[in-house]
Amino acid sequence: MTATDARLPVVLDRREGPFGEVVLRERGDHFEIIANGCFLMDTSDGRSERLLVDAALAALPAGRPDPSVLIGGLGVGFSLVRAATEPRWGRIEVVEREQAVVDWHLAGPLGRISGPALADPRTGILRADLVAHLRTTTERYDALCLDIDNGPDWTVTQDNESLYSPAGLAACRARLTPGGVLAVWSARPSADFEAALRNAGFHAVRTEEVAVARGVPDVVHLALRDH
Repeated sequence: MTATDARLPVVLDRREGPFGEVVLRERGDHFEIIANGCFLMDTSDGRSERLLVDAALAALPAGRPDPSVLIGGLGVGFSLVRAATEPRWGRIEVVEREQAVVDWHLAGPLGRISGPALADPRTGILRADLVAHLRTTTERYDALCLDIDNGPDWTVTQDNESLYSPAGLAACRARLTPGGVLAVWSARPSADFEAALRNAGFHAVRTEEVAVARGVPDVVHLALRDH
């Protein structure tokens, strides 16, 4: 097999779920998740997914003991793994709506990445739609780290658009403890989303960038709930 052949994707699993098709592919040494034909993420880098968690922790008020974090979207596991390697986090909850993605971690090849993090006693996996969970749960978290799309301006499914609406951002704010932080991953910066965060009552709104090899940088949008 040539080097070029080695980079051709191989489909490992393909599922039809309530939100459409999800596919796990292997390309050389890396895995890729495709949702409804749209490239969602892969295991080639992960810097911005780790930044999602690191920046949220750094933004929390100093001295908060055992802060809880809700990670929206299990994906390839980078954000979860980063949270589990940080002893300062208390409860780590991950919401994932696709049973296939959960299966790929619990009993599939993505377990190579997330296995130790999933075994961490602080970690819990909730199989649910993130938008519905935020609107119905009574739980509150010190940090929300959300990565369910390619960004607020580039959603994977139409249903996800409501997360970035005024009602969706109000639900996020309601699920945060006073002084809690909302961190949202995006494949590109969005000035409109920054404005939406401010309009939703968040403060200290800012964007951290991660340079990529080509094109616009990946970013993490950060905002704090008032005390």
